[in-house]
Amino acid sequence: MDGYGVVVSGGSSGLGAAVVRRFHERGAQVTIADVNSAAGAELAGELGERSTFVACDVRHEDQVAAAVAQAATAPAGLRVAVACAGVGVVEAILGHGRTVHRQESFEATLAVNLVGSFNVLRIAARAIAETSPEEDGARGVVVLTSSLSGIEGAPGEVAYAASKAGVVGMVLPAARELAAVGIRVNAIAPGAFDTPMMDGMSDPLKAGYVQGIPFPKRFGRPEEFAALVEHVVSNRVVNGATLRIDGGARHR
Repeated sequence: MDGYGVVVSGGSSGLGAAVVRRFHERGAQVTIADVNSAAGAELAGELGERSTFVACDVRHEDQVAAAVAQAATAPAGLRVAVACAGVGVVEAILGHGRTVHRQESFEATLAVNLVGSFNVLRIAARAIAETSPEEDGARGVVVLTSSLSGIEGAPGEVAYAASKAGVVGMVLPAARELAAVGIRVNAIAPGAFDTPMMDGMSDPLKAGYVQGIPFPKRFGRPEEFAALVEHVVSNRVVNGATLRIDGGARHR
C-alpha cells in the first residue's frame, strides 16, 4: 500500500485510530479526520511522516472535502476511505412518566452516523474515481462502519439502530453504482468493542454484554477491527457486503 492515500473519519481514537495505525504501518499516507483536534494532532505527531490531521465534522461537506483533498495528495491518490466517525445514544421511545424519545436526539444521531457516512462515501468516491485504474480496473475502496445494532438493535437503541441500519442499506446500491468506475463499497458491523464509546458504561452492564458473546468472552479489540478493514481493502472480491465482527453475539 506504499503511496496509497487513506482517509479515516473518526480517526483520532477507538476503531478509527486503529485503522490509521494499521495503514500507516503498511506504508500508506494517512489523513486523520476528526472533530477532536487535540487527539488527532497528537496521533499525527506520534506517527510522524505520512500522517496528517484535518479537523473534520462529517456533518459538513466542506470539512469532509478538505480531508479528502489532503488524502488525495498521496503519490497514488486517494485509494481508501474509512468512515468510523460515530455517536451513540440510549433513549427509550417511552421513558419514565411516558416521556417520548426526543426528535432532536434522533436527528442528531442520524446526522453523524448516517449523513456523515454518506458524506464520506460520496465525496471520497469522486476523488477515488480520478485515480488511475490498477489490476482488474480497480481504483479504490470505501469502508463504512455499521454495527450489530444496525442489524438487530436492542431496546433503547432505536436512534442508533436506525442510523446504523441506514449504513447497511447504502452499501449494495452504492457498490453496484460505483462498480462502473472501479470503486468497491463495503461495511463492517462490529459488536461490543473496547473503545471510548464504551467508557461510560458501568461494569455490570459491560459484564452483561460479554455474557452474550459466545466466543471469545471479551470485548473486541480495535486492532481486530482494523485487521478486517485491511482484508476488505486487499481482497478485491469483497464488494457490496456488510461483514459482522461480533464473536457470534446476538441481541436478545
